[in-house]
Amino acid sequence: MPFIEAHSLGKTYVRYAAPKNGGISRLWRREKQEIEALSDASFTIEQGELVGLIGPNGAGKSTTVKLLTGILTPTSGSCTVDGRTPWENRKEHVRHLGAVFGQRTQLWWDVPIRDSFLLLRDIYDIDNVTWQKRLDALVDALELEGFLNAPLRQLSLGQRMRAELCGSLLHAPKLLFLDEPTIGLDAVSKLKLRAFLKEENEKNGTTILLTTHDMEDMLALCSRVMVLGHGRLLYDGALDLLLKQYDTVHTLRVVYEQTPDMGTLPCNVKQDGDAFILTYEPAVTPTSELLPRVLSAGSVREMTLKEQNVDELIARMYKELAL
Repeated sequence: MPFIEAHSLGKTYVRYAAPKNGGISRLWRREKQEIEALSDASFTIEQGELVGLIGPNGAGKSTTVKLLTGILTPTSGSCTVDGRTPWENRKEHVRHLGAVFGQRTQLWWDVPIRDSFLLLRDIYDIDNVTWQKRLDALVDALELEGFLNAPLRQLSLGQRMRAELCGSLLHAPKLLFLDEPTIGLDAVSKLKLRAFLKEENEKNGTTILLTTHDMEDMLALCSRVMVLGHGRLLYDGALDLLLKQYDTVHTLRVVYEQTPDMGTLPCNVKQDGDAFILTYEPAVTPTSELLPRVLSAGSVREMTLKEQNVDELIARMYKELAL
């Protein structure tokens, strides 16, 4: 049985708004509106998978996570997580979950983070030996030793996110939800956090569901992604295969020792200072066919092949899917 299994999952919100027309009666009249946040979503996730959930704002990502955590009850469909229905067995369900949300905190703002970890020990009813062993491992992996006695409010954003992650993993959850976990972090902090998440997933078999707009996080962590748009699951599969569908144009930057004899190349050629910028479509002209002709044009001093920025690829995907 899959660790997470969803069948035709749907969620519709009811909202009341003033009618567009109606004169002064708009002040007290309200029209009922139904907002379909998620529709007919079916998917399975095996234990130990690290899956990315992407889509533009309003695509249904947060609704999906709230259904899986048991915060919301669906309008239609069914879902089980480790054999439990999240919204029916919520108290037992949340004992096996961890969550890190980039814009929110679960630790106490004005107390030392060590005290927050002690409170979490009691909340999850972890025996002291198990808790101490787990805490020591997490403190070492996340480099928290230097500020365990500092209150959360005195920590930098990077330190705070690492402390939040430690708090979410103290009870060794089987499932970890991450929502924008690297938002606002510097490059070094991002790399350390990604490396830790990889290790947690591979070493302890923690199932991780990641939602983020940072595609570098996706590339570093997830081999599988689910794409949501207008409340519908539009794609579920390998990230590299998804990117290949939209990685249709490559750029080759070439600097020659002398003025080259470019002749007629099957690509768009522009000159930028002493460099020639060649833009081509690999599906029409394979790189293996273009390179010999570029090399034969003259003595090459420097050559760089650039694929498109992953954010541009995702933006093109959203545009083509009318998201």
